[in-house]
Amino acid sequence: MTDARHDGPVLFCFDGSEGSRGALRTAGQLIDRSAEAVVLTVWQTIETQLALAGGFGGYAIDEAGLDADEETAARSVAEEGARRATEHGWKATPMVVQSGEGIARTILDVADQLSARLIVSGQRGRGSLRTALLGSVSHQLASHARRAVLITPETRPGTD
Repeated sequence: MTDARHDGPVLFCFDGSEGSRGALRTAGQLIDRSAEAVVLTVWQTIETQLALAGGFGGYAIDEAGLDADEETAARSVAEEGARRATEHGWKATPMVVQSGEGIARTILDVADQLSARLIVSGQRGRGSLRTALLGSVSHQLASHARRAVLITPETRPGTD
């Protein structure tokens, strides 16, 4: 059972993938839309992405420019997610947050800050090897959340 103090918005994790789009559709079918919604897109700097992928520094790249591009792309994705959530009947606001500690940790921190009543996330069909190597955000959310989490399976386009 969730804590009654979690009376904030529904927090949608949205990365533009089919899994996150499916989560919006499913939540629209299952959950009362009287609560406000926040559509969260988490982004990481190029340095963080390289570090998490096992890369080393010292590349001759324009990190500031690439980071600005990443943030701009994340903002666009969050706005798309908020539009889609609105189409499914939610009063949705986009939110973009930079992560330095991992995407799942950032989502959980934002959920705590917002006192989110529910975290909604889709799954990505990465396969067992990729999941073992890269981890699974949805698995980490389910394992570490202190509030209710709705995780929807990935659906292929045209199957719903």
